[in-house]
Amino acid sequence: MLDDEPDYRTTNDAGIPAPSDEHSLTAGPNGPSLLHDTYLLEKMAQFNRERIPERVVHAKGTGAHGFFEVTEDVTQWCSADFLSEVGERTPVFARFSTVAGELGSADTVRDPRGFALKFYTDEGNYDLVGNNTPVFFMRDPMKFADFIRSQKRLPETGLRSNDMQWDYWSLSPESAHQVTILMSDRGTPRSLRTMNGYGSHTFMWLNAHGDRFWVKYHFKTSQGIENFTASDAAEMTASDPDFHRRDLFDAIERGDAPEWRLEIQVMPFEDAAGYRFNPFDVTKVWPHSDYPPVEIGRLVLNHNPENHFAEVEQAAFTPANMVPGIGPSPDRMLLGRLQSYADAHRYRIGTNYQQLPINEPLTEVNSYGKDGAMRYVHNGARPVYAPNSYGGPNAELSGREPRWDVAAAEIGRSAYDAHAEDDDFGQAGSLVRDVMTETDRNHLVANIAGHLADGVSEEVLARTLEYWRQIDADLALEIGGRLGVGTGRSIADAA
Repeated sequence: MLDDEPDYRTTNDAGIPAPSDEHSLTAGPNGPSLLHDTYLLEKMAQFNRERIPERVVHAKGTGAHGFFEVTEDVTQWCSADFLSEVGERTPVFARFSTVAGELGSADTVRDPRGFALKFYTDEGNYDLVGNNTPVFFMRDPMKFADFIRSQKRLPETGLRSNDMQWDYWSLSPESAHQVTILMSDRGTPRSLRTMNGYGSHTFMWLNAHGDRFWVKYHFKTSQGIENFTASDAAEMTASDPDFHRRDLFDAIERGDAPEWRLEIQVMPFEDAAGYRFNPFDVTKVWPHSDYPPVEIGRLVLNHNPENHFAEVEQAAFTPANMVPGIGPSPDRMLLGRLQSYADAHRYRIGTNYQQLPINEPLTEVNSYGKDGAMRYVHNGARPVYAPNSYGGPNAELSGREPRWDVAAAEIGRSAYDAHAEDDDFGQAGSLVRDVMTETDRNHLVANIAGHLADGVSEEVLARTLEYWRQIDADLALEIGGRLGVGTGRSIADAA
């Protein structure tokens, strides 16, 4: 070995030179293995534990490093430091994922895609945890676990069930907008590089004067939207289950860095109360005619992970990570996620998951947190309580904390108050009639009919066709015709 070459001798996990990479310690050449072969025991024990629990949702994913660059002045709306100057760049890690599929599932199955970003800002980590769709299946977090279970596996067979999915969706009319997107070709993006990403929820921005605004994020792919048809997606599922992961890695490796431009919609704080839709309902979009998108920045992914497990599997995002100048809105789904995501990471990775390199902020952490499993950054002799007389960190009100008025109301369990044009099917119908091309609609009908023809019970089928009739009557007739169910105006009666 040359003097300047690194020492690649095998060691155990304590750094002690290993006795052999090939042979266990035995009682002679033909004798049994010995219990005091601690290197063998360490290797076997570590192997048994090398998997951490997979995510319940967003299990299969991939990711990349890059940066976000501000391209337009947004200080009139937001005082967040990383958005303070045109040209400022912030390091970012992005994780893309399927939602319902398990860790070993295929990349190109029909599913929403997670679009999670971690901005390593000078004021701490800002996590934006969204999807490739601007809406979601429900508006209340009480229904989230039930929804996910309906998309997973039956307890008796261990198999996924189209009947279970449509049973849930058809009993949850607020799902109509997202289901329409999912069953279109947008449910099978051709690549992660050729799909948009959205914050989906409504967020609050505060400027330096304390003025408040409601904001939605839209990351528009600069590569252009490309989707698979259902048959092309199925073919790719069979030929390369890791196609999206491979495509993103290879594109970055060859220097073809994917890019998205960030557009925002900004609603004045006072507009929310009287807006025609509930602006905090994540099953709704704000029409661009009401609040035109404004381009403010670009996201570039130009560096692949060096270790998939350390950087992609152990990456942990939570919408609770918001830097000064940015906050939540009264969106119930968002408020529910603020607690649940961090709790999932503490269970899956460990109490001190934010000390892992992929999750640790660039800024110094000055907290009173202490101890716990796998903690490796400690506070030395500093005080472990507040208030104290010995120079521990001190929290101060900054005036940049998000706030909104809560009208005097009786505590209870109720739906949102309806705004003038709130309903569950209207925006889904507009998507079908006003946005989709004839080809898009034909594919939508074929995708829905094919899905419904696979194991959906008669009762659920009838209710599902009525669900689609409320979205668009002509669309429901076409779906029913494909399935040989009904020819009249009331599909449900014919079924």
